[in-house]
Amino acid sequence: MEHLIEVAFKGNRREFFRWSFEAPPPVKAPIIVEVERGEDLGRVHATGELAERRKAGTTHGREQREPLRAALRIATADDAARAEALRVEEETARRVAVQKARALNLQMKVSDAEWQWDRRRLTFFFTAEERVDFRALVRQLEGHFGARVQMWHIGPRDEAKRLDGVGHCGRQLCSAAWLPELLPVKTSLAKEQRLSTITPTQISGACGRLMCCLRYEHEFYVQARKRFPKQGKIVQTAEGEEKVENTDIFRDLVTLRNPGGELRTIPLAQFKRELGGGGVPLDDEPREADEETEEPEERSADAFETRRAAGRPERGGVRPDARPDARPDARPDARPPRPEAPAGPGRTVPGTPSTDAAPRAGGESTEGPDAEARRARRRRGRRGGRRHRGDRPPGSSGGTPHGGGPGGPPPSTPNR
Repeated sequence: MEHLIEVAFKGNRREFFRWSFEAPPPVKAPIIVEVERGEDLGRVHATGELAERRKAGTTHGREQREPLRAALRIATADDAARAEALRVEEETARRVAVQKARALNLQMKVSDAEWQWDRRRLTFFFTAEERVDFRALVRQLEGHFGARVQMWHIGPRDEAKRLDGVGHCGRQLCSAAWLPELLPVKTSLAKEQRLSTITPTQISGACGRLMCCLRYEHEFYVQARKRFPKQGKIVQTAEGEEKVENTDIFRDLVTLRNPGGELRTIPLAQFKRELGGGGVPLDDEPREADEETEEPEERSADAFETRRAAGRPERGGVRPDARPDARPDARPDARPPRPEAPAGPGRTVPGTPSTDAAPRAGGESTEGPDAEARRARRRRGRRGGRRHRGDRPPGSSGGTPHGGGPGGPPPSTPNR
């Protein structure tokens, strides 16, 4: 049965391994593990469910690829003594690297050195403002120590994590003690917590950057300030026009300044009651009546009669006094009549006698066989275009549309 274990090395460096034995090793026990080139010694940091959660939630856990390397065995007392002797030699190796870097005029700071337990690899950790070409330095160090040399460029926060130390609070640095991931800290976090006016050295950690603990309470400050007015805003209260001078999110107090320069500090609840000058809380502020607000569908007969007596029409209706010349039976969407076509062959103008027109019953007259077709086309045009497309034979391209020419079939008149 395999167990997932997290192993800690020098400088708070941690990695995950697979333990193939039946019982997991005890926490803080020295253990020999398999690495890229040989073997190394570390101490068990976490096992079981805790190791599973840390692998899913830490940076070094997400970066490690499967399959994980194996943890070989529990270290003996001789193995642990050998590792302690290497810790003493690492400081000497770091000083040698510093001297050779200065001789090559390399702008870098060698912070730490770490021997692998089997002495097959020596790793140096350094910081630098710019990119450094250290190939010549690596060749000199490999010839001096007779082992493979690696150079790792780290940042100021990673340097503080490796070297460890004590913060302003008097406790061990969070990055070296328990912080699983080093996230960047922006100056906006200090501004939102009203710490930007303090001396930068007072809010900076051992690494020279803003302290990591500024991120811990940032979400609390963001949520708490949403209940308060913005500082510097001009508001209208029961005392008149005032300016928000300061806010205290811990004691729920708001400090206001009037045009005369007088200051007064009131609780946040009282400020909300006074806001608006009418002594009305923000949550209970009444809405202004709107005559055009949509009314409910169900209305009583009394309400209808009241609106009618006041001259207000029903919803969707037309007021009777909207147009003096409006007729009760007039359609609101009726269009004006289309003017008649000019006189021509087979056409007549009102008031002009037609030679081919015969009197009809009721005083009407006909205007020829093609006049009815023209009237039908005009009616169809007013009603939205050509509708009876089936009247025209498929593929026909000449003649009068809809067969309205002389000698053709009678035009089809749409139902009105």
